[in-house]
Amino acid sequence: MAVGQNNFPNMPEIPGIKLGTTNAGIKQTVRDDLLLIALAEGATCAAVFTRNAFCAAPVHVAKAHLLQQPRWLLINSGNANAGTGKQGMDDALLSCAGVAEIVGGQANQVLPFSTGVIGQPLPAAKIIAALPAAVELLSADSWGKAARAIMTTDTFPKGVSKVIILDGQPITINGISKGAGMIQPDMATMLAFIATNTKIAQPLLQTCLAKAVEQSFNRITVDGDTSTNDACVLMASGQSSAPEITASTENYHIFADAIMVVCKQLAELIIRDGEGATKLMRIVVEQAKSDEEAVCVGKTIAHSPLVKTAFFASDPNWGRILAAVGRAGVENMVLEDVQIYLNDVCIVRNGGCADDYTEAAGQRVMKQEEITITVKLGRGKAVQEVLTCDFSYDYVKINAEYRT
Repeated sequence: MAVGQNNFPNMPEIPGIKLGTTNAGIKQTVRDDLLLIALAEGATCAAVFTRNAFCAAPVHVAKAHLLQQPRWLLINSGNANAGTGKQGMDDALLSCAGVAEIVGGQANQVLPFSTGVIGQPLPAAKIIAALPAAVELLSADSWGKAARAIMTTDTFPKGVSKVIILDGQPITINGISKGAGMIQPDMATMLAFIATNTKIAQPLLQTCLAKAVEQSFNRITVDGDTSTNDACVLMASGQSSAPEITASTENYHIFADAIMVVCKQLAELIIRDGEGATKLMRIVVEQAKSDEEAVCVGKTIAHSPLVKTAFFASDPNWGRILAAVGRAGVENMVLEDVQIYLNDVCIVRNGGCADDYTEAAGQRVMKQEEITITVKLGRGKAVQEVLTCDFSYDYVKINAEYRT
């Protein structure tokens, strides 16, 4: 189940980036569960990772290896290699060494990523045995296969592609992501991989990614749970005739804006595919004193099981939204200044139910598949948007049966 039409786009090749997928039999043998991404020599790579204190072994290894000049990314689905102690670290390093041995590189040039069940040992032997097939199948046009190989409870592969022109030269940006549950990123998403053929130094690429992530993946939530394995990677192959992008230039602003768009679109696809989701809710908080205050109010609403289940039932129980705003921790909030809307229908004004509100008007909005909740705090000029989805019976079923 997913909200809206979410067809995988046509994704052009990016010079200097190749992808290969295969089935390693990590949790199932029906579809590919292993992805290898190869970067051309001289490529730059930026990444952000989960802030969960119990971050997975591959997160630790990828952080360390990012300090080198990464040439390969190894991603597996079906097993998170999280909560696995020293053995997990050994398995992640062993997998990197397996890649290096086959391609003739260095193990510390491999970034490992895992997603799936927490607390189970990573079947490193299966991954290493499958690596020759992944290397053999490396291709520049395998973005669709790559997006499918990293899926877990996702119901559709997620991809976004965009082309911009810099100094008359085309720059392609392709991005894929996965995630449907355990989504309340505190850096990025479950997993996202974005690639481009532009030339840009690693520190500037890192700055660009961090800014984009903050306004995209850090503004979505399915269930309020921050994964142990979240990671978002931005790769730049450097294989373009356009000049290198430098800071504070028009080209940088064009490129950074494009990366922001790609990240926001990938983040929205995750919410559209939230586990059991039937509705997408945009929570827009306006007139806040600060961005932090606006995000706090937005996420308090988005994390409320009572709000989320009301939306699933198409029940205009606006008191649940009112209560969430009231407990968001906004200091010295003047209740009479707060206004709350469901799309264009005002539900709260002057400290209570809006005088012109009717149950029929609220019901009309709640039956829609995509709904905007707007909260005007009347305190300042800050505006932020948080995306979330409803809670359905299927969310409980999916997570209750996740390991079976």
